[in-house]
Amino acid sequence: MDWVTEFDRLMAECPQTIKVLTEEPMSRHTSFRIGGPAKRMAFPRDAGELGMLVSLGQDCGARPLVIGNGTNLLVSDEGLDRLVIETSGVNLLKRGPKPGMVTAGCGVSLARLADFACKERLSGLEFAHGIPGTVGGAVCMNAGAYGGEMKQVLQSASVLFSGFELRFLEVESLKLGYRRSLLTECPDTVVVTADFLLTPGDPEKIRETMQELMQRRKTTQPLDLPSAGSTFKRPEGHFAGTLIDQCGLKGLTAGGAQVSEKHAGFIVNRGGATCADVQELIRLVQERVFAQTGVRLEPEVRFVQ
Repeated sequence: MDWVTEFDRLMAECPQTIKVLTEEPMSRHTSFRIGGPAKRMAFPRDAGELGMLVSLGQDCGARPLVIGNGTNLLVSDEGLDRLVIETSGVNLLKRGPKPGMVTAGCGVSLARLADFACKERLSGLEFAHGIPGTVGGAVCMNAGAYGGEMKQVLQSASVLFSGFELRFLEVESLKLGYRRSLLTECPDTVVVTADFLLTPGDPEKIRETMQELMQRRKTTQPLDLPSAGSTFKRPEGHFAGTLIDQCGLKGLTAGGAQVSEKHAGFIVNRGGATCADVQELIRLVQERVFAQTGVRLEPEVRFVQ
């Protein structure tokens, strides 16, 4: 029996009615607007349903892939022979038990999290307001921008490990570094909730800072075109976008994919780009930057198949 048949059988016996889509195009669920169909895509409404789906998926060999907004994913053109679990319904957001603490579900967008903190007169998440991702991915990748990163404000997270084991990890145990963590080393793990410890602040000043950072994004980044944000990690001692620009690669294309003419650190979908187009353009950029500078660029975008 293949995993799809077994998964469908298990879902039919499930007392909860959970939305599950068949052959759902991943291009609808990634910021690149690229990706073939997922065999099954499920939409849990809370942490309990998320855990159940992960467990069922592991039991039947579905290789569960848990996603948020799909803002750092490049999905195969052939699609995914696996169960994709979309977490926007896991959207708990509240004040925590300690002063200055905010608890958020993995599917909460960083924009909503920052807005909530501002309304609660709490500072520390201003940098996150314009990052187009969700709490789960941000914790996993230690998301950051404009001098801020999750490591500075995260206190702890509840994490589901393979075998349906839920652990509560303090920030030190998560081993957060530049675009990595304990969780990137354990790809089967799933962030369920996260606790942030913030400081009291003036809502007007907090909002002003968020607006200033968003304006900087609009001025410098190609937000009008589909992309996965910064395509490459920052190499030590350099900035990826600067190196790419200095190598004269702005505007370089492969099929429908292009090195942004506005910010060389972004590869954008000019229309009709495929996963193969983006992969080829990444290869070309890496090859030419290394040839001219000796620096090897490492993709920040995650390829899934």
